Amino acid sequence: MAEIYLDNAATTPMTQPVIDTLVENLHQNWGNASTGYSYGRESKRVLEDARHVIAQSINAEDDEIVFTSGGTESDNTAIIQTALSRQKLGKHIITTAIEHEAVLKPMKYLENLGFKVTYLPVDETGQISLADFDAALDDETILVSIMMGNNEVGSHLPIAEIGARLVDHQAWFHTDAVQAYGLLDIDVKRDHIDLLSTSAHKLNGPKMLGFLYRRQGINFPSYLKGGDQETKRRAGTENVPAIAAFAKAVEIDSPTEKATRQARYFDFKKQIVAGLTAAGIDFEVNGSMDPKNLNHVLNLWIKGISTYILQTNLDLDGIAVSGGSACTAGSLEPSHVLVAMFGKDSPRIEESIRVSFGALNTSDEINQFVTTLVKIIKRVKGEN
Repeated sequence: MAEIYLDNAATTPMTQPVIDTLVENLHQNWGNASTGYSYGRESKRVLEDARHVIAQSINAEDDEIVFTSGGTESDNTAIIQTALSRQKLGKHIITTAIEHEAVLKPMKYLENLGFKVTYLPVDETGQISLADFDAALDDETILVSIMMGNNEVGSHLPIAEIGARLVDHQAWFHTDAVQAYGLLDIDVKRDHIDLLSTSAHKLNGPKMLGFLYRRQGINFPSYLKGGDQETKRRAGTENVPAIAAFAKAVEIDSPTEKATRQARYFDFKKQIVAGLTAAGIDFEVNGSMDPKNLNHVLNLWIKGISTYILQTNLDLDGIAVSGGSACTAGSLEPSHVLVAMFGKDSPRIEESIRVSFGALNTSDEINQFVTTLVKIIKRVKGEN
């Protein structure tokens, strides 16, 4: 039985060029980049070359890239350190109801410290209202944290419009770009972004690695206390081989490749929708089919069948999909994203699956997924 992996929003496999780069550097550049002798100098060179590649990918300066352990650390650092270092200017923060837990849990932590957090609602496409944002922004706002693209339904939030609104405001603008980095055109200067979080394993890089973009002039203490690595902005010895592999993944993911993947993934979405429609399946898309969204994510409401039954049966047939965010997959709580979009009493909450595509998926795999899903639905519903 051929296995088909369709949960790329949870993680992506490293591609062979990325693996080759990692292995090569494990052999050749294992020195500590903070040391002054030849082993360290060579590792430092590899580290800074990778930093340059990654900085160029978002139109940042090299010294604005801080390597971290991934999206969670980057989000926590940006949110908590901004709040604690700027609270004399105000204690109000704006975010959305559909952020990743790596943003929502720091927000709850800050609320317990006396900060006020506004959670912007979303409509049934997973989109916020700029009017709601304008109404929430005030003189006490010190941080705005809005995700670039949602990990469960793929909605692309209005980052450029928010950045423009904050140009003359004291609030710093942070965006969680963990799902968007590698798919969308990101320009931190154009969109007036102050802080941006990523994770390497979402674009075929290594796990436990990411970066935090910190615009020049954004100053707060290191979140981790220890050494003076990353010019005193993030303590801890850099994982040079993994960072080199991350840069290789970013090099492969050129602007042309991003556009190609977005187009291919949108074709996959249309292929699935057309196949289910032709088979007479009673379903709806959770969110929007707008091609400007993150096209690697397709969230489907399969009416009348529980998420658990769908996932289990697909897994038995060798197909991996998700019921929502991988970070909450073991939880009995419903998807907070779907609840925010449709309300806690909607049947969609317990009857939806997330399908997410990656660089290694093919049209034949998508056809096989549709065929298998249709068979499962008809078998569970007792249809011929």
